[in-house]
Amino acid sequence: MTNPLLNDRDVSFLLYDVFDAASLLALPHFADHSRETFDGYIGLCARFAHETVFPAFKALDEEPPRLVDGQVFAHPCLHDILPKMREVGVFAASRPFDVGGQQLPLTIATAAHLYIMAANPAVYSFAGLSTGAAHLIEAFGSDDLKARYMTPLYEGRFTGTMALTEPHAGSSLADVSTRATPAGDHFLLSGSKIFISGGDHDLTENIVHLVLARIDGASAGIKGVSLFVVPKRRVTDGGLEGNDVKISGLVHKIGWRCLPAVILSLGEAGDCRGWLVGEPHQGIPYMFQMMNEARISIGADGVAGASVGYHESLSYAASRPQGRPVTSKDPRLPQVPILEHADVRRMLLRQKAIVEGGLGLVLQAALCADRARHAATEPERQHAQLLLDLLTPVAKSFPAEKGFESNALALQIHGGYGYTSEYLPEAWLRDQKLNSIHEGTTGIQGLDLLGRKVMAKGGAALVALETEVSAACRRAEAAGVDAAWVIAVRHAGASLNALTRELGARGSAGDVEGMLCHSADYLELFSTYAVAWQWLLQAAAAKEGLAKGGEPRDHDHLEGKLAAAQYWIRTELPKNAALVTLCRENEDSYARMKPGWF
Repeated sequence: MTNPLLNDRDVSFLLYDVFDAASLLALPHFADHSRETFDGYIGLCARFAHETVFPAFKALDEEPPRLVDGQVFAHPCLHDILPKMREVGVFAASRPFDVGGQQLPLTIATAAHLYIMAANPAVYSFAGLSTGAAHLIEAFGSDDLKARYMTPLYEGRFTGTMALTEPHAGSSLADVSTRATPAGDHFLLSGSKIFISGGDHDLTENIVHLVLARIDGASAGIKGVSLFVVPKRRVTDGGLEGNDVKISGLVHKIGWRCLPAVILSLGEAGDCRGWLVGEPHQGIPYMFQMMNEARISIGADGVAGASVGYHESLSYAASRPQGRPVTSKDPRLPQVPILEHADVRRMLLRQKAIVEGGLGLVLQAALCADRARHAATEPERQHAQLLLDLLTPVAKSFPAEKGFESNALALQIHGGYGYTSEYLPEAWLRDQKLNSIHEGTTGIQGLDLLGRKVMAKGGAALVALETEVSAACRRAEAAGVDAAWVIAVRHAGASLNALTRELGARGSAGDVEGMLCHSADYLELFSTYAVAWQWLLQAAAAKEGLAKGGEPRDHDHLEGKLAAAQYWIRTELPKNAALVTLCRENEDSYARMKPGWF
């Protein structure tokens, strides 16, 4: 049986029954679209993923790019795949018509691109990184930069990167030391960048790096960092010419193997030219546009990778005969599929709850992004932006962390076959691990959530979230969802709010370390609560669907939703109580641990 990558009915259910994505058509920005164009684009991406991307997954994983004489050569399959991805329109699907995009809602583009991510997240990233780089130039660059670099990026003729990390600095962007020396209408850059995904290949005419660097004389720290367009080849009136951007080496990753990760050396010959994007010393605020978009995308990658693993393990469990029911005493009876065994169903239900709860969370964040930019009134836009800011670290980290767990369960269900390279679960497990590290580790997301997002504007974002959760509770009650589930979600929200106030007061009193000591635990309990909210919404929509009747197949789908919602709210949400206690009491075992004690 061919892996579906995602459940088509589930994508439609979330978009239209849970979130009413069709309501976006009432907004002027999306007025040229229809439900048919939404579904048409999703179907187009799904076919591309099934027919072109997924069949090449194993070959791309087994034969990573090669570095030969300073040039990275990608797998030959990609020379066929990338042009087709351009034809589908992935590079600019959600960008406006006036820059060459399709002006689709991000919600719809995300749903469509999930199929490509599930087929191979590294393949999608060639487009995803390029879109992010082009959007930075669109938002902050000059008209000349837009003409020379943004337009080819959106067309897919060029690809883009975000070149932040340096060998000595890691995630500490305040310690960026790449230099930028003024030289007329451009700057001369010198320095080194590492882990640059898509940083070199032979697939497109050019590669455009969005580089963080420090202009000579700029102050130390984050406030002295600027953003530059640094192409592999400069666009001149006469065509393309080299730009003193060299590849010092390849980084060999555990997963995402077909996307080259390189070490860049800038300005070895003194002629690496970069063009300032926007104002000087604003590089970090500018780059956070791309980083936040990338974090939602990484969350989508996490969901997609967990989904393809879930569907593979479900298919395997339904077809793999082994053992007999525990009540059977007759060894002559035929073996039953392992799906009949309770522990296998336990693992599959946990996978389902993670995948479909995480999918709801990612689409919710994308919907907030659409409404933050295009809602009809300023209060609606502000409300959506508050929610988007709050949900971004959660939508990035939950699918990454729990997606890894889901992929580990897929491997477990496959038993001995799971850890062999002849089967795909071990590759998906490797791919998934990257998601909890790149674009900010889970630890960084926890610090961001507790240290910034929930405390910003006097806790306004948390108030906005509670408005949404309260509405979900009322919808669930009206639909006839089990009252105990609604009470559990409300109680968890009240507990989270009380804890947040206590931690905020601790920080305001000067004990910032005490406030943030358990930020990872806070992120986990917040994420579990946010996903419980998503499952309550899905349970409400399922009850509404069951009340309408319909086909037996639809009935099974909706009953499965209710079982997964029950699992999450009754099994996972109660664990928040222990995490609240850890945060509240500031359990200090690792805080007081001294380096020598290890």
